[in-house]
Amino acid sequence: MSVDTVPATGWGRTAPTAARPIRLRGYEEAVAAVRGCGARGGIPRGLGRAYGDAAQNAGGAVFDMTALNRVHAIDAEGGTVLCDAGVSLHRLMEVLLPLGWFVPVTPGTRHVTVGGAIGADVHGTNHHVSGSFSRHVLSFELLTADGEIRTVRRGTPLFDATTGGLGLTGMILTATVQLQPVETSLMSVDTERARDLDDLLVRLTTGDRGYRYSVARIDLMARGATTGRAVLTRGDHAPLEALERPGPLAGGARARRDPLAFRPGRFPAPPALLPEGLVNRATVGLFNELWYRRAPRARTGRLRRISAFFHPLDAVPHWNRVYGRGGVVQYQFVVGHGQEEALHRIVRRISGRRCPSFLAVLTRFGDAGPGWLSFPVPGWTLALDVPAALPGLGALLDELDEEVAAAGGRVCVAKDSRLRPELLAAMYPRVDDFRALRAELDPRGVFTSDLSRRLTL
Repeated sequence: MSVDTVPATGWGRTAPTAARPIRLRGYEEAVAAVRGCGARGGIPRGLGRAYGDAAQNAGGAVFDMTALNRVHAIDAEGGTVLCDAGVSLHRLMEVLLPLGWFVPVTPGTRHVTVGGAIGADVHGTNHHVSGSFSRHVLSFELLTADGEIRTVRRGTPLFDATTGGLGLTGMILTATVQLQPVETSLMSVDTERARDLDDLLVRLTTGDRGYRYSVARIDLMARGATTGRAVLTRGDHAPLEALERPGPLAGGARARRDPLAFRPGRFPAPPALLPEGLVNRATVGLFNELWYRRAPRARTGRLRRISAFFHPLDAVPHWNRVYGRGGVVQYQFVVGHGQEEALHRIVRRISGRRCPSFLAVLTRFGDAGPGWLSFPVPGWTLALDVPAALPGLGALLDELDEEVAAAGGRVCVAKDSRLRPELLAAMYPRVDDFRALRAELDPRGVFTSDLSRRLTL
């Protein structure tokens, strides 16, 4: 176990703080670390893909979970897996796809741990059909502040507080997850262009029920009549018979010989030192224009690899470096159905400021899960990456927070690094229940993070 403090940030590379990393290799080490973590407490940390400060703990301990990475059991008939919390979704795909199973929900990166997926209650582009990750978790083992290991099952208050609870109720050690059956490791994908935000919302509302996965990439640099123009990509897991159809096939003959193979592509990482200001209005505007013009007006049935469909940025290691030393802020919010005008106002405000975001996606959420701090609620969610050094960004996001709260929406706390604590209760009505459970379960504040102190959780 390490005794030296080291600086750490989230994936956004903003607001570094120093903590004592403790790499855990088993249950006994985990119990000892929790019982002896000191006055500043500790917080579990997986692969560090949370954008903000959820897995930082200034002056305290950070529990490195990545060595707890065993897949204990797979029920290939019933479609469940029992694994350690430090197992990544990437590793699960490697193990499960050849058996005809896929993870039930995946965010925009597969380099997150199962414990992180539960703690953030991650969502994917299938939320309108499948809900968030916790909906598919049957149970998990949780190491609580008293050093005891509890088996936590669905339908209990501790389950609901932990799913989306950002590691603040305890340390998840193992989890049992229900899986999604698939016949191939390919996706059948339909693509179309939407001329503006109104056109996009109509297409999503009328067509999403026919697809398991649906996501729109919006050009937030477009203004005027084209505000909110987007490329809409929807699809489902390709059946085996799709590999016999004429037309281009991802992987070609190899895919026909081994339809469940998982072979994600990979490009070189960007240099550690890149010129500042590489992501700016000019470069992003040009990129977005070319990207929109190159997209097909309408195309159906294209076969793509799972990695290219779900995780295109994973092919570029350390892609967050392109934002320079200042880092990147990912801002994500949701507003309910019936609040489309609020969505329009926010998109117009962002476009009017010409925020250089080449990664901005809109999806539609379905029913909310039981997690008290889980982000998804029914409605429209927009996520955008913006250079953290953009002048006036803090004031703009504060204004957007107010707009979102006034519309009855919420900001994604799992990606947050700057939300004002007074807005939290307006966005998350169960936050007082969460605080009360934490006070009872962890009166000494053993599980603590920079985020929990900032938001008084």
